[in-house]
Amino acid sequence: MRKKIKNKKEGQEMSFLDHVEELRWHLVRSSLIILVFSIVAFFMKDFIFNTIIFAPKNPDFFTYQFFCKISQFFGGNAFCLTEMPFTFQSLAMAEQFSVHIWTSITAGFIAAFPFVIWEFWKFISPGLYEKERKGAKMFIIISSFLFFIGVLFGYYVITPLSVNFLGNYSISDIVERNIKIGSYISLVRSSVLASGFIFELPIIMFFLTKMGLITPDFLKKYRKHALVVVLILAAVITPPDIISQIIVAIPIMLLYQVSIFISRVVIKRQLKREKENA
Repeated sequence: MRKKIKNKKEGQEMSFLDHVEELRWHLVRSSLIILVFSIVAFFMKDFIFNTIIFAPKNPDFFTYQFFCKISQFFGGNAFCLTEMPFTFQSLAMAEQFSVHIWTSITAGFIAAFPFVIWEFWKFISPGLYEKERKGAKMFIIISSFLFFIGVLFGYYVITPLSVNFLGNYSISDIVERNIKIGSYISLVRSSVLASGFIFELPIIMFFLTKMGLITPDFLKKYRKHALVVVLILAAVITPPDIISQIIVAIPIMLLYQVSIFISRVVIKRQLKREKENA
């Protein structure tokens, strides 16, 4: 490992196998960090499940109270809940243990995300300019900030919207609402992680622009198409009602606009660098 790092510092090119070996060690370190946080989360079972995971089932959850006050302001009573008409059940012998394991891994990944991003940055940094390498701290901070904001958005917006709609939806009064615990937690997990990765859109656009795959003009040209895709995505990850879809679509479109701005800045810097080199 020391020899390879020394070769990179000297500017020598690495072979394909060298890159694979380097990537393997970054993945190993990332996995170990996730494992450590997962073990910590495993022993915080009561807090993870009772305080966080099952909180959106309670009628006094922050999101329900917030939207209830807004709806009352406009003369309605949406999200003014008194109870959630469903209960949890475990139908498999090892279901609760399996749920505990996967939830701990998910929590470990979320907590370790800044470290995972740092390992990713160290892997790609040799292919960047010296000025770009100096932006490592800013890259870690911004990408982690966007991810955690996305996680919070998924937890406080997408999850309660989905739980409220699906938990109260019924095709007949004779059907009892006994929800499998794995089904509920899968909904929470997918909502949180999907939202976290969606909020990484500006970072993704930054690298795609650096690679020359997109331009600001391209993003502007297909903005209407992107709106359609966003609405479809919002319809997939939220309940099938227009209000929920709009609530989810608005921040995604804002991120798209931010991505256009970031792409424009990247292009300007590349043109400036080309002029300086000329």
